Amino acid sequence: NNYVNGKKGKNENGITLVKLYKATLEGENWTNIQALSFTSDSFSTAHPTLSPDEKTLYFASDMPGTLGMSDIFKVQINEDGSFGTPVNLGPSLNTEGRETFPFVSQDNELYFASDGHPGVGGLDIFMTKINEDGSLNKVQNIGMDANSPKDDFAYIIDSKSRRGFLSSNRDGGLGYDDIYKFLETKRLICEQELYGEITDVDSKIALPNAKVTLFDNKMNVLKTTNADQNGAYTFLVECSKMYTVRAEKENYNTNEKQVTIAKENGKTYLPIALEKDQCKVTIGDDLGKCFGIQNIYFDLDKSNIRTEAALDLEKILDVLNQYPAMKLDIRSHTDSRASFKYNEALSDRRAKSTISWLVKNGINPDRLTGKGYGESQLVNRCADNVTCTEEEHQMNRRSEFIITAL
Repeated sequence: NNYVNGKKGKNENGITLVKLYKATLEGENWTNIQALSFTSDSFSTAHPTLSPDEKTLYFASDMPGTLGMSDIFKVQINEDGSFGTPVNLGPSLNTEGRETFPFVSQDNELYFASDGHPGVGGLDIFMTKINEDGSLNKVQNIGMDANSPKDDFAYIIDSKSRRGFLSSNRDGGLGYDDIYKFLETKRLICEQELYGEITDVDSKIALPNAKVTLFDNKMNVLKTTNADQNGAYTFLVECSKMYTVRAEKENYNTNEKQVTIAKENGKTYLPIALEKDQCKVTIGDDLGKCFGIQNIYFDLDKSNIRTEAALDLEKILDVLNQYPAMKLDIRSHTDSRASFKYNEALSDRRAKSTISWLVKNGINPDRLTGKGYGESQLVNRCADNVTCTEEEHQMNRRSEFIITAL
């Protein structure tokens, strides 16, 4: 309650509301009790829970901006202990009813109670997964027997043992609201173990300590690990989703594989073999040839980086990070189809898009130059009005990464 040191805080109607406080434990005494900066006498804030990294506080409130009777909010905790501006978790989670009692597990699963989502009683317990980028997965009712025809709320669970507690006023209790313990016997989210070994492509021997990175279908980094002494790695992934796994090892070429996880719980095996790095480059060489990169692919008549292009550019980025003195001149070429002026402009935009992608990913722009050459440097006979196959035209549609400094 909004009540500290014998003093009641009241709103304009003389009602004492609920407020969030923090305190410091010194020995056996709580000291420095103070209300959090975003609280108020005119609305309630309640049910605090921390994210696993303790950098975000989730809570329930009916503060201005609430969509219903009460909503779930989050607020950033700054390094100095101050708080940012509370953010409503939005209409995919919050309804016109009550959303309250949030709890975030060590697996970044957000559990909360609601009477606004479809349920089996009054307040029901729901769950959504918090993604790496802060977005939320679809809200799920956790079902019977956790939920009952009455009010069920204040759910907490240990991510390892899958044991926890909830509160309820269901029939059969000893009082009005009782605390119940439970063991979760079936996971709400369909998950699989994605596993494999990183090996040398020729000798087939394991490559211990290889760096293994898991990406989502938009090439956002989800997790990174190192292969064990047997070259083995594992990731916990969600069913039905597509992932990319990248394996890296010193003196080896980076390799990536895409995989789509099955719809049922289980395991998916994805071994990755790496080739030894045989490519030694000097000034004037085309770095792209080391990785077999002939062309950075763009959609027809466009200059935005496609997913396939980003996969190849990641390899260029990795080398630039390994060799901080290296500089590149990025050259984009087209075939002879379309006008000379159009091809020159299009290829120039593509070269600049490639540079922008590398700069966005941390490369100093002083290390990069680039230009589009259109159809001015054809590598074969396929000039205007010459009949050529699609394969012959493809040879002219190329991207070059010429090393200008080492």
